[in-house]
Amino acid sequence: MIGTLYGLGVGPGDPELITVKAFRILKESEVIAYPGKRKGSKSYAHQIIEVYVEPQEKEMLSLVFPMTKDKAILAREWSNATEAIWERLKDGKDVAFVTEGDPLLYSTFIHLMNLMKERHPEVPIVSIPGISSINGAASRLGIPLADGDEKIAIVPARDDYEEMKKVIIENDCVIFIKVAKVMNMMLEVLGELDLLNRANVVTKVTSKEEIVWNIEELKNADVEYLTLMVVRK
Repeated sequence: MIGTLYGLGVGPGDPELITVKAFRILKESEVIAYPGKRKGSKSYAHQIIEVYVEPQEKEMLSLVFPMTKDKAILAREWSNATEAIWERLKDGKDVAFVTEGDPLLYSTFIHLMNLMKERHPEVPIVSIPGISSINGAASRLGIPLADGDEKIAIVPARDDYEEMKKVIIENDCVIFIKVAKVMNMMLEVLGELDLLNRANVVTKVTSKEEIVWNIEELKNADVEYLTLMVVRK
């Protein structure tokens, strides 16, 4: 009997924001898989679940997803990760692949799920939804994301001044993820639109390492990858 692959959303950072169902799957699965930049390194999702998992009782499967744009390296590592999980599944073991936030929203799990379906279509795959950093940020900042007929957008920030400006103009609220790498440009866009006082930026929201930024401190600041910006007009 083939095991089940779970995409397990473990929330934005605070371990108490894991759902009851995610907690149960963590306890029941024989293998906990998690992504890392290199072999043996812990992912953010791994850190979130540490309080719930006894490593000696589970197989903790570290999967390498390097931070590179080299397509050959990425293809090799994705293939290795898929086959490593398949080796456990074909032995009848359930594998919980943990991911921060939700497994079907800008998650590492999406590509893994698609590869598994392509290579081993017989594998049962179940997604367990999680609270995203977007929801966590709204709660932490006390900002309603949308009300009534308002328009909301979730946008990966990129180095395109006019496009980012257009998105803000066309929506009542925009959540920019992956914003750290273009922070200075985003501050310029907000300044032109006179919306600096309508923007909030938070890193690792709800976690012990959370930073709620003062917008005036952000220019040229060393901002971590797990940072998002909420612009609520």
